[in-house]
Amino acid sequence: MSESHRIYLDNAATSWPKPPEVYAAVDHYQRQLGAPAGRSSYSEAAETERGVGAARLAIARLLGVEEPQRIVFTLNGTDSLNQAIHGILRGGDHVVTSVIEHNSVLRPLKKLEDAGTIKVTRVDCDDCGRIDPDDVQRAITDRTRLVVLAHASNVTGAVTPIEKIAPVVKQRGALLLVDAAQSAGHLPIDVRNLGADLLAAPGHKGLLGPLGTGILYISPRADQLLQSVRQGGTGTNSEDDRQPETLPEKFESGSLNVPGILGLGAAAAYLRGRGIKAIGTHLHQLVALLTDGLGSIPGVKLHGPSAGDSQAGILSITLEGYDPHEVATVLDVAHRIQVRSGIHCAPLMHRRLGTLDHGGTIRLSPGPFTTVAEIEATVAAITELATTSASA
Repeated sequence: MSESHRIYLDNAATSWPKPPEVYAAVDHYQRQLGAPAGRSSYSEAAETERGVGAARLAIARLLGVEEPQRIVFTLNGTDSLNQAIHGILRGGDHVVTSVIEHNSVLRPLKKLEDAGTIKVTRVDCDDCGRIDPDDVQRAITDRTRLVVLAHASNVTGAVTPIEKIAPVVKQRGALLLVDAAQSAGHLPIDVRNLGADLLAAPGHKGLLGPLGTGILYISPRADQLLQSVRQGGTGTNSEDDRQPETLPEKFESGSLNVPGILGLGAAAAYLRGRGIKAIGTHLHQLVALLTDGLGSIPGVKLHGPSAGDSQAGILSITLEGYDPHEVATVLDVAHRIQVRSGIHCAPLMHRRLGTLDHGGTIRLSPGPFTTVAEIEATVAAITELATTSASA
């Protein structure tokens, strides 16, 4: 591996590279179409509208959604979660969530909790970030309106058994919101089998689309209860100054990020062609190589599930004698290996791991295009760094 070769292991933040089809779709829109969606009737506008519809259908098929209009395009995963949380909750509601959550869940809930609008129960996890379904069940009360859970931890990659939790949530009359930021595109998802009433995901991570895109799935059980938090032009029913109640227009106010959405549609087609299961197997193998290689290095501590456990394509480590940011900087400067260091917007998870006051962890997250050779080079570089630390 040449020193100038860029080894990108920050796919949990945003995926890179993208499939060639994504670049082509964005470029075609920018150079040839350049028209808004749902706002005009000339040929380029009509082609743009068809492209957005095709992207919606591609995402729906990827997630097992039978009615494409139940896929709403958003600004990003955070926007999707905020729409779901603020659109569902009312005064006096109770929410069950967990300590593994990202700030995109923690902060909206905390704002409502601090205002006295809702009450929140945060379920604990084990040392690897795994949630026990029985703990979720015990936390649900008669006032619980919403259960919000990450499908996979963005720190350890531990997968939450949503399928075991969903029936209990439904039985108790609550709604289930799943944060699929680290699972969509990496783990096979069928919303019917998963049991999610709402599912939020960014378009730019495992779904391999451009930044500035996101999706929110809204089930038939949830759509009449979910209020829009943003109102404005939709290109439909323009004579009425009330927000449309039909999907997806109810939640898609303002001009859409068409180049991003068309790129996301191309990414979804690529994922279906390559196969989510195949990508998941590839990532699992790469994480297993990292786990085996790094686990034997003195001074390296692994933070995540044991080998063979259900895990997304993420591994967090700490290196004795080094601040995580130092490790990330050295890896980039000396080896062109790019990882994420810090708290990863998941403070409660790091508090649970005992890493919050020590700068967090070093997170390695391979992607669909990461190679075995790149993983081997990463293990060698961290081995060299650990050896240097031990001899200093």
